[in-house]
Amino acid sequence: MTAFDATPVEPPLTRWRLPPAHRADKHGLVGVGADLEPGTLLLAYRNGLFPMPIDRWGVAWWSPNPRGVLPLDTLKVSKSLRQSCRKYEVRFNTCFREVMTRCGDPNRPNGWINEPFIEAYHVMHTLGWAHSVEVFDSAGELVGGLYGVRINHFFAGESMFSVARDASKVALVALVDELRAADVSLLDVQWSTDHLASLGAIEIPRDRYLRLLDQAIVL
Repeated sequence: MTAFDATPVEPPLTRWRLPPAHRADKHGLVGVGADLEPGTLLLAYRNGLFPMPIDRWGVAWWSPNPRGVLPLDTLKVSKSLRQSCRKYEVRFNTCFREVMTRCGDPNRPNGWINEPFIEAYHVMHTLGWAHSVEVFDSAGELVGGLYGVRINHFFAGESMFSVARDASKVALVALVDELRAADVSLLDVQWSTDHLASLGAIEIPRDRYLRLLDQAIVL
């Protein structure tokens, strides 16, 4: 049994047509508009796009080139991180909204998650598409976590937070273990950062990413 065994509920189809990923500009921006209904979000992820809020226009859709991914067989876990993994308790899908809200803390640098996004992804969670990994300290306090969207053998990591040493890294290690058990083949991290690169994330061309995505979302 894994955290991803339940079959998600397929929502109604979106009324929107989203531009193809290869139309992205040099910054990775594909288009602006549409909505955050579950059908729209799933169509986007299935076609290599992901949303972020953008000023007064509402929702922007992105497909960066190169694309950040974390190969599940090359996750780098240091000795100190292994020790941290034994220090915390990890749970799945027990407080999704709180994890996403903490990820969206407006005091965090480059915070982008707003209330409409929290509401939209909470609906995705209730339908079985969005998942959270939660890290608790010995006092039972939530000190780290991450959330993302899983479609068949694909997982889109959206954001993570940490208020204790290595807590977000512990969440990622737990996620990768769970994804391996669920035969997930593609972990998307959108843009690679120094933090993610230190854990094994790499960048690949958009075309290669889209090929891997097509393979991963097939049942």
